[in-house]
Amino acid sequence: MKLFNSEYLNSLIEQAKFSPRQRQHRNIHLSYEEPCQRLFNAIEPTSYIRPHRHTVADKNELLIAVRGLMAFITFDDDGEVGAVQHFGSEIYGGNVAVGVEVAPCTWHTVIALVDGSVLLEVKAGPFDSARPKEMADWAPVEGGPDALVYLKHLRDVAKENIEIGVGSEG
Repeated sequence: MKLFNSEYLNSLIEQAKFSPRQRQHRNIHLSYEEPCQRLFNAIEPTSYIRPHRHTVADKNELLIAVRGLMAFITFDDDGEVGAVQHFGSEIYGGNVAVGVEVAPCTWHTVIALVDGSVLLEVKAGPFDSARPKEMADWAPVEGGPDALVYLKHLRDVAKENIEIGVGSEG
């Protein structure tokens, strides 16, 4: 039996805060050959995840918020924002879901809107490291000179249509 308690999540969040990428994942599965790939991903608000898509037709991706508040953003083929869905722990209420399921071939990214955000990611395996995802050529490269400006733009878009419920942290 594996337990994922506050200590486990706190250590992952601490690793993310000190990571140059401002995020840290931790696999739950033991092998990339397993039929179900599961991992926690701690993401800080200053982390830029380049928009991408998974092109294996029969593999959806499930993202469930464990802590914090995030925005799931989709794009069209030209890089225009298609939709923004906020997801986070249930304390946020409003138009905030607890998770999203991503269809294959959907351009997307996730940004954290508060410190200490953690999601659980589940997708079908096995994982093929030769083609994990297709990066959007219309989005800045992670760590590139325009990445932080683009992240600020995405954060502004995400904050435009958020509705936080009464009694929330937001």
